[in-house]
Amino acid sequence: MVIFEKAVSAASVLGVTPAQIQRFVRQAQTLAKVKGEVDVLISGNQRLRGLNRRFRRKNKPTDVLSFPRPSGGDIAISAQIARDNARLYGHSIADELKILVLHGMLHLAGYDHESDHGRMALVESRLRARLKLPASLIDRTHSRGQSARATAPAAIATKKITARRPKAGAARRRSPQ
Repeated sequence: MVIFEKAVSAASVLGVTPAQIQRFVRQAQTLAKVKGEVDVLISGNQRLRGLNRRFRRKNKPTDVLSFPRPSGGDIAISAQIARDNARLYGHSIADELKILVLHGMLHLAGYDHESDHGRMALVESRLRARLKLPASLIDRTHSRGQSARATAPAAIATKKITARRPKAGAARRRSPQ
């Protein structure tokens, strides 16, 4: 299920519908080989900041968080950061939301770009090409130089990292720096 929270204004997602994202979620879930139910919440920075603070002890918004379950999991996405990233990287908000869904889905599949020596980046790059999506989060984080970092908005210019949530599950986050 895809939920656009009330905090997300129509301008934040510019014509992207939950049905469009749900179709992509199913496609990404199949390609990433994630079994079970996957729910996606598209919300605002305030909600993502709260989730990031609660599960990762980081008091700032982030673009995407993943919460694996034994079967499937949940993905939370900031519509505001997605909109800003789309502008920064010159593609549509729909494409940015798909990039974030794909990245979160790979975390649900067990990938961890912080410790897998490039394995997640390779898989994400291949799937991105197959799905005809612009550069992945990992690609653009590693390819962006200092000058781009200096001009990127503060919410976007934070390092993409993955952290594990205590016992109850894991919250994984990724955001460019």
